[in-house]
Amino acid sequence: MTILRVALFGALVIAAFIAAAAALLYFNQQSLFYPVPRDYPREALPGYRAIRTETSDGLRLSALYRAAQPGRRTVVFFHGNGDSLEGAAHATRGLAAEDYGVLLVEYRGYGGNPGSPDEDGLYRDGEAALGWLAREGIAPSQIILFGNSIGSGPATEMAARHPVAALILVSGFSSLPDVAASHVRWLPVRRLVRDRFANADKLGAVSGAVFLLHGDRDRVVPVANARRLHAARPDAALMIVPGAGHELVYGDATQRLLAEWVATLP
Repeated sequence: MTILRVALFGALVIAAFIAAAAALLYFNQQSLFYPVPRDYPREALPGYRAIRTETSDGLRLSALYRAAQPGRRTVVFFHGNGDSLEGAAHATRGLAAEDYGVLLVEYRGYGGNPGSPDEDGLYRDGEAALGWLAREGIAPSQIILFGNSIGSGPATEMAARHPVAALILVSGFSSLPDVAASHVRWLPVRRLVRDRFANADKLGAVSGAVFLLHGDRDRVVPVANARRLHAARPDAALMIVPGAGHELVYGDATQRLLAEWVATLP
């Protein structure tokens, strides 16, 4: 009887721990998935001008823009979850050096912007960015969408909605629950995660070319995500970089790869 009581007590403790961990994840997932940096640029970076986009739910968001040179397309960049416009400029420096236009999107709640980030909100932020470009006379066929890490979510959604020239995903994920489940295997995280960003399910609706770039030592978004994305879109260009981690997008070699691939677009 004593052994049974000890076993029962142990089971109850484990169940209580799992329930507490599940509650912690569920009620704190916004701060976990959207760690907003405290430091961010207060002024426009060299070569860019500060602009404001307007979302469908009434937010005015800061962003940075540099115009394309004649004959060049415009890249719309969605940065990772702990990044800023300064990091976004660094991640797109190779394309900017080749005279492509670049619009660096800043999310609600980031960089001093109003609002609070979530999946629907980031989609609204993406639509606001494309709407701003449309008012500047830049057609979807002249736009390349580029998402890094969690930025793969709004980038893929916008590419599925609009007939853009291309979609680039660096360190992107097949879905946010897939990423969460790879880190916490002992919780039913697929049911707990509210924001889905189901990129793999949407790639088939993307009309433009797709480039998937991922490091095989990515510990944040495991490389299996890239393989699932490629399985969902077999005609996409897939490059797995040996030895590269989650910071892949910032490297000099990556900048060259991106510029070379964009140059192949018709």
